This record gives sequence, C-alpha cells and structure tokens, in this order.
Amino acid sequence: MAGHSKWANIRFRKAAQDARRGKLFTRLIREIVIAARDGGGDAASNPRLRAAVDKARDANMGRDAIDRAVKRGTGELAGERYEEVRYEGYAAGGAAVLVECATDNRNRTIGEVRLAFSKHGGNLGASGSVAYLFNKVGLLSFDPGSDVEGIMDVAAAGGADDIAAGDDDTIEVLTAPENFHAVLDALKRAGHAPAAAGIVYRADAVAEVGAADAEQVAQLLGALEELDDVQDVFTNAALPAP
Repeated sequence: MAGHSKWANIRFRKAAQDARRGKLFTRLIREIVIAARDGGGDAASNPRLRAAVDKARDANMGRDAIDRAVKRGTGELAGERYEEVRYEGYAAGGAAVLVECATDNRNRTIGEVRLAFSKHGGNLGASGSVAYLFNKVGLLSFDPGSDVEGIMDVAAAGGADDIAAGDDDTIEVLTAPENFHAVLDALKRAGHAPAAAGIVYRADAVAEVGAADAEQVAQLLGALEELDDVQDVFTNAALPAP
C-alpha cells in the first residue's frame, strides 16, 4: 500500500465543490460531444463516452441533455465543433500545472490561460515542458469512513495497480486507464461506490510549495478553474495546510 498523496487532485476537488451547475454541465456536455465525435455514440464500445456519461449522470444531468450531446458529437444534431488543447506551465514556487481545454476558439483560450498564469505569479511553458512529470491513470477516491479492507480486496482482485490510504482515512485506488471501468464496476457491484472517479493526470512526485508562494498557487489554480474553456486542471503542488 502506497502512502497517500499530500495534494488532492484538482479535478476531484472541483467536482465536490462546484455548485455552479451551469458551468459544470457545460464542461460535461463538451466532454460528451468530443467523446462521441472521436469514438462513436455507443457508450458500450466507447470507454471515454461511457466515463463522460457516467459523470453527467452523477451530476444529475437529464437523459435528454445527455442524448442531445451525444447526437451533437456524432453529427446527428448541429452544434459547435470543439478542439481539445492542453497547456503546460509553472506556478509560483516551481509547481507544475497541466490545463486541459475544449474550445471553439484557440486564440481566445490561450490568451485567457496565459493571462491567468501571468497574473498569479506563474509562467506558461512550451508543449512538453511539464507533461513528462505526469502519468495518465484511473483514479477512484473514497471518503473517510469507507470500508478500507473491502475496497482493497475488491480493487486488487479487479486489477487495480495500487491502493493508497491517507492519514485522514480517505482512500485512493489507482488503475491503468484501460482497467479503470473494470475496477469501477467491480467496486460498485460490491457496494463500494467511490465519491469520485475518472481518468486523470497524476504526478510521479509532489512539489512542496512554501507558505510564501502558496496563496499565489491557489489563486492561479482557482483562476484557471473559472475559465469557460477549461475542462480540467492538474498540478503536482503540495500546498501547506491552512
């Protein structure tokens, strides 16, 4: 069992705290549209679409809205054509930041992302400048009070790569992206539904951020999260406890 990371994945923190349903739904719809466009409209044979639809359902998005988004992706309904783009940079103190976007205007998006970095003590970097620090993994997060032994047993049998328990009794299950749905389904069948689950970018090691830089790092991450074209933000920053 590996030690629990000191930093919470930004994507999961956003999902737990984002009360702005309109912004959240916009992000989910864009993900469904792109997934259906790239892999087809059948969630059973399109793992990315299945994950996007599952997230939408977990957020209580209606079936009609989900179906319309799928049809927009497959071309059955008209709609904007989104382009996926990823930006990389450094926050104050040298922490690495990955920003995944879905946009219909690349010039607008890069301008907004660059401004967020510059306003909050960071620097937008070139492609590949920090991506090598992260691995794409399946991540399932469980709240304190969950059945640690039960989750460990089911996850290990289902093909999980690692199970990490934190001092605060939270649990993280890590999988290879291709095994994510098998592990998720096994855990749900056993009655262990995660608080959050998805395919994410996770850093190999954290970057400890000192107190002098922590506020700027938090402000940068928050500013990026607020941008309409931003889908996900990932960082290796380990912020000091408030």
